[in-house]
Amino acid sequence: MISLQKGSKLIGRLPKGCRYCEKGAKLVLLVTGLCSRRCFYCPLSIRKRGKDIVFADEKNVKNYSEVTDEAGLIDALGSGITGGDPMFVPEKTLRYIKLLKENFGESHHIHLYTAGNFEKKWINKLDDANLDEIRFHPPVYSWDKMKNTLCEKLIKESLKTKMDVGVEIPAIPGCENKMMSLAKHLDSLGVDFMNLNELEYSETNCDALNRMGFTVKNDISSAVKGSEENAISVMKNLDVDMSLHYCSSSFKDAVQLRNRIMRRAKNVAKKYDIVTKDGTLLKGVIQCRKMKTIMKELIRNYNIPENLINIDNEKKRIEIAPWVLEKIAKQLSYNCFIVEEYPTADRLEVERIRLK
Repeated sequence: MISLQKGSKLIGRLPKGCRYCEKGAKLVLLVTGLCSRRCFYCPLSIRKRGKDIVFADEKNVKNYSEVTDEAGLIDALGSGITGGDPMFVPEKTLRYIKLLKENFGESHHIHLYTAGNFEKKWINKLDDANLDEIRFHPPVYSWDKMKNTLCEKLIKESLKTKMDVGVEIPAIPGCENKMMSLAKHLDSLGVDFMNLNELEYSETNCDALNRMGFTVKNDISSAVKGSEENAISVMKNLDVDMSLHYCSSSFKDAVQLRNRIMRRAKNVAKKYDIVTKDGTLLKGVIQCRKMKTIMKELIRNYNIPENLINIDNEKKRIEIAPWVLEKIAKQLSYNCFIVEEYPTADRLEVERIRLK
């Protein structure tokens, strides 16, 4: 067993899809919020769960060009297609696989998550569309009795194709025996890898997790106490040929997400933005009315280069280089701030410091 970043662990070879995720080089493409399963631990947000919508990273997209644009903004080398369950809408999923391959080439690595509850005919169609990797997510109740289930039949069919085949599940405390049984059975089938994800709290699963007696592992984490220990124990006690990978909650945030937003920041940052070491953007913000008039006055009165100031119509504010605003804020009669926000489509604000 070797240690990876932020507490993640690996026995064997890291799945190719995970290697791209580690670099932040994968577009996260949610093709639907619909799913046939009702997993108690599902972390999907209220905004997405049960809705047939499409998100490319943090952007709710309305057409194909918005998907390819987002992939371009992070210089994506691949895509992870997720849901819900993408195979709840298989024709739609195939269209997106073909779209990405046509726009970015066959080397654009695509992995797909599925609950494994669909007709067998779609496996060959996914293979024909050149899907690179399929990851099955069997329900907990089947982990120790996979034989002859639909999910097992789909896994077997996938193993006949050129796709890499894996299984990805949450490491649920108290389910060690079920996880061990699942891993041994998958290994006997010839599955390439099993990913164990640290179980996490979200706005939609917190009540269910609490009812089951789970708690967070510390005050600064959303991860479930005991999940990490559970995963590592299972990995240590297994003797299998397939690769085993434990992915920690902190890895997803501190490495995967950080690297992805850093890639996006380099492409979306304005001349007046400062890109931080974490990939967030620092900018000066002036809140005022008559933005066009005031911006012209600021340019004229303080000799501000036009590429260091701009009107943000979406957020109804003037944006300006933070180093410029810090110098002139005391002389202005408007509300002035230094704002830190993500370079993502939703532009989530992290911090706001009032200058005046």
